[in-house]
Amino acid sequence: MTAASMINNDMDSSADEEIAGCLDLSSPKSFFLFAGAGSGKTRSLVKALDHVRRTFGETLRFRGQRVGVITYTNAACDEINRRLEFDSTVEVSTIHSFAWSLISGLNHDIREWLRTNLAAEIEELKALEAKGRSGTKASAERISKIASKGKRLANLNTVRRFVYSPTGDNRGRDALNHSEVIKISATFLQTKPIMQSILVGRYPILLIDESQDTNKLLIDALFTVQSIHRESFALGLLGDMMQRIYSDGKEGLGQNLPDDWATPGKRLNHRCPKRVIGLINKVRQTVDGQEQIPRSDSAEGWVRLFVLPGDTADKPAAERAVAQYMAELTGDNDWTSSAACKSLILEHRMAARRMGFLEMFVALHQVESFRTGLLDGSLPLVRFFSEQILPLVRAQQLDDRFAVARIVRESSPLLSGDKLRYAEDQTMQLRHAREAISSLLSLWHTDASPTFGEILGNIAASGLFAVPEALRPTVDRDVSLSAVEEDGELDEVNRQTEKAKAIEEFLAAPFSQIEPYVTYVSGKAHFDTHQGVKGLEFPRVMVIMDDTEARGFLFSYDKLFGGKEAGDTSVESTRRLFYVTCSRAENSLALVAYSIQPDRVRQFVLKEGWFESEEVIVGIPGH
Repeated sequence: MTAASMINNDMDSSADEEIAGCLDLSSPKSFFLFAGAGSGKTRSLVKALDHVRRTFGETLRFRGQRVGVITYTNAACDEINRRLEFDSTVEVSTIHSFAWSLISGLNHDIREWLRTNLAAEIEELKALEAKGRSGTKASAERISKIASKGKRLANLNTVRRFVYSPTGDNRGRDALNHSEVIKISATFLQTKPIMQSILVGRYPILLIDESQDTNKLLIDALFTVQSIHRESFALGLLGDMMQRIYSDGKEGLGQNLPDDWATPGKRLNHRCPKRVIGLINKVRQTVDGQEQIPRSDSAEGWVRLFVLPGDTADKPAAERAVAQYMAELTGDNDWTSSAACKSLILEHRMAARRMGFLEMFVALHQVESFRTGLLDGSLPLVRFFSEQILPLVRAQQLDDRFAVARIVRESSPLLSGDKLRYAEDQTMQLRHAREAISSLLSLWHTDASPTFGEILGNIAASGLFAVPEALRPTVDRDVSLSAVEEDGELDEVNRQTEKAKAIEEFLAAPFSQIEPYVTYVSGKAHFDTHQGVKGLEFPRVMVIMDDTEARGFLFSYDKLFGGKEAGDTSVESTRRLFYVTCSRAENSLALVAYSIQPDRVRQFVLKEGWFESEEVIVGIPGH
């Protein structure tokens, strides 16, 4: 490697040096690091933390202080902690965990905030109801919310201690929801000097990763704290506004910063090939004019846009044809292996349809309180099938009798220690267990495909496994909603009725859908969402853009590509999302856009200079 190329590939080291200079406990300085896609933002964060650990670790431990780091996901927390070898002088948390750590235990202050906030929300709903039309669905929802919030307000004094779980549903009368935790912590930081002192005393340095997507209320509050305590508190923001994909982030973050802030920047893209960098530079050109530079040793790479009719009958087949085209174009046969390339979809339902677990997914996803657990695999009524039934069925299909015996011995009430110890006849008890196993596995005889409900009924009858509470018939489907409306319980009855209906639909789905579902939620599938891959990278990326199938309103690729008339904020939010997805590719990138006007999309992207003529293919390759 020549001296010139070595300088080029190390051109951003000055940014890391500038950040290290800011993180001085005796003279702290706040900063905003601009770091575009693939520029090594996490590497800079870890370098900064390593510098603080080496230089000030002993001082921090003596003072009982830590460096605080807020990042977006639990996975990111785990990765940063791993790189730092779980050093106790650094505390890494998600925004909700961080916010709760500030206000947990302040029960009187939380209660008074809720009292004021709930009263204001009720008055706002009453004003809307007075202006709106009665008898409509919107009116019914407003009346229900007024009753529910009124009941919560009336019961505030009965709550002795408020609780919260960053990963839970938080539906008890003593529980705060996710939005409330952020709002309360931001308000307390803005208005309570003692809260500001607690924060600064605990974290003299606070670094925020993905700051462009951090809630604007909390960001504004932290700016207030920094302005008051600038001599003893350093706030470090790392991010790129072009990668802001959530609506509650702060607009214009990084602009009009105080004069005493440092503004280091990183221009080198270490991840993407030259052609992809050229594309993402064009995409963001009209937004802020920021341009990235490829490494001197970057490959040229490939980019192709496939514009397909929105009414394409077999979209998975069309996408396989695209993958085959990319394999031939690049000479990379791994494009035809689903395990070796990542397909990015707009909405989880699109992955469920393509992977074959649509019915079970749709049934449960319609219930708001089920969604988080459904998407991370922790929903108890699903885990019953994924962690107990599926391993048993797999073991049987592999004719692994030892595994079958182990699973039943570890999980079945029929073979629990107490059951065997107090059984009058242990041989009979073991026979009962074997019969229960045979009865369950008989559901798959002659290549049958049993439903979740058929399996549940079999297990409930034999007692082979303990049935989760959510799957027991605990909801009376004949409950009269009107009888409880006056008591302010309508919301709860509606929720329970909605859950019962969703579970019934889930139980009607075939059990065969559980395996692809488990593959998807474990992150092992070749599908992921556009929003879920921020910060990740893959050799081969296919971005699937289908507004109709995604059924969303926040993003519109058809508008971005000129397939529809623009005129709303969805164009710019989609542009940012497009930038994020394209910038995941390390080698080659295939963009699949389903549109009602394919020819118009082609004309638009060529006019914008995003692609060369040979890079845009209209229609399914090979057809």
